[in-house]
Amino acid sequence: MTAKDIMQRNVLYIKKDMLIKDIAKLLFENKISGVPVVDDDKKVIGIVTEKDLLTKDKNPRFPSYVEFLGSIIFLEGVKRYDEELRKLAATKAEEIMTKKVHTIKEDTSIEEIASIMVEERVNRVPVVDEEGRLIGIVSRADMLKTIL
Repeated sequence: MTAKDIMQRNVLYIKKDMLIKDIAKLLFENKISGVPVVDDDKKVIGIVTEKDLLTKDKNPRFPSYVEFLGSIIFLEGVKRYDEELRKLAATKAEEIMTKKVHTIKEDTSIEEIASIMVEERVNRVPVVDEEGRLIGIVSRADMLKTIL
């Protein structure tokens, strides 16, 4: 069994300039937890999830650091702190979206899809054609249906 056997073909997607309040409304009204972001050619450039929206509403966690010989040494990633600040200031999809999107092709096996979901800790993977254009999506719910 492959992605083409279980994927949803009528995929909701958004453009990078969609406002966050409209994204939240779209997710809520359609009872979905994430939506791909595409460019004008329908190529996947990001994904916005409920987690991204929730990150926007939380207070930033300042990275831990120690001073050693007059230098500051960060104990955890400053990159993650920068990412949190970026999302706090966001008003549009492109400012809050996760840019590293794991995509699959129609012929990707369900075993490989399951591995991607578990290893990368994602709930959905967009299905793209050879040019990277969105043609479907596989969610964890779709995967569970195959088990049943």
